[in-house]
Amino acid sequence: MSEVFADRRGRLRDRCAASGSAAALVSRPANVRYLAGGAPPGSVLLLGAGDDVLLCPRPPSGDPVEGRLDEQLRQVVLPASGGDPAVAAVDIAGKAGADTLAVEEHHLTVTRHRAMGSVAPHVRLADLGTAIEQERIVKDEDEITCLRIAAEITDQALGELLESILVGRTERHLALELERRLVDHGADGPAFTTSVATGPNAGRGGHRPSDRRVEEGDFLSVCLGANYRGYRCEIGRTFVIGTSPADWQIELYDLVFAAQRAARESLAPGTAYRDVDRAARQILDAAGYGECVAPFLGHGVGLEIEEDPQLAPGAMGKLDACVPVTVEPGVHLPGRGGVRIDDTLVVRQEADGGPELLTITTKELLAL
Repeated sequence: MSEVFADRRGRLRDRCAASGSAAALVSRPANVRYLAGGAPPGSVLLLGAGDDVLLCPRPPSGDPVEGRLDEQLRQVVLPASGGDPAVAAVDIAGKAGADTLAVEEHHLTVTRHRAMGSVAPHVRLADLGTAIEQERIVKDEDEITCLRIAAEITDQALGELLESILVGRTERHLALELERRLVDHGADGPAFTTSVATGPNAGRGGHRPSDRRVEEGDFLSVCLGANYRGYRCEIGRTFVIGTSPADWQIELYDLVFAAQRAARESLAPGTAYRDVDRAARQILDAAGYGECVAPFLGHGVGLEIEEDPQLAPGAMGKLDACVPVTVEPGVHLPGRGGVRIDDTLVVRQEADGGPELLTITTKELLAL
């Protein structure tokens, strides 16, 4: 894996050199991990000012959650009074003769940027922009393997919950159980805060679990994902509790399922981001639910649970092969509940079988 990280760092150095920066300072944790293999808390990565070096405010703990650092990368642990690693990195770059240093302005506070500029006034701080985030969009097969394992863990955790008794338990209790099961099956932790929503809460995007108890006849919607070696996936499913679904529940579920299927089938290299969103949105709009739909259909996943690209009406750009995305249409009816269906897929060429579905828990409307 050292070669992989070295290649990534090399591409960034070349990009910086082409734009007139002799060195780059990476501070956003997900970007540090992408280039270094790990990201101990508070660490920053300095590239191009002599040797590449990872500066840490304290010794790495070795916790797998922090990743596995590239053994070929030089590490510097600052003394206890060493201050901000980003400021220390600018000082190192200045002493190494760098006249321009590319930094991630979108990740820096004004106060931190000023402190960095004051330590070596002769070093001009240029904006690196989102160059690394754009590089991260297309995943290599090792990254996709981690996402595939994360999805398997997530499917296992959800499948076990569906076999248990649900009536009378609170949303909060079910969410905690799901997160425990993720870890039991090998996850480093949840990819994001697990959402469990019942009754009138069902189908609401980003719902925080409450003390509401599951009741007979409820819609139950869940959204969860595993973090495996830093890579995060997402799955969302909706079920009915206890009894056969009511007619309105079946109709709404079938509608959201049709929208989700249309969007999944549109995933192909060269498809515009906005067209994937439109494939689902036009079905929901035609049924009169346009005002009940989330502002975007899905997003990229990887070292963060929400990455580029965004699949939204105003999104610019087109899909590439080997880009993992979520497809997650939902409809929430205030006071009644709703439906969300969410999968993680990898965009593939048609010759390679089309989009690869990573989250495979059934999408049949089950009565639990």
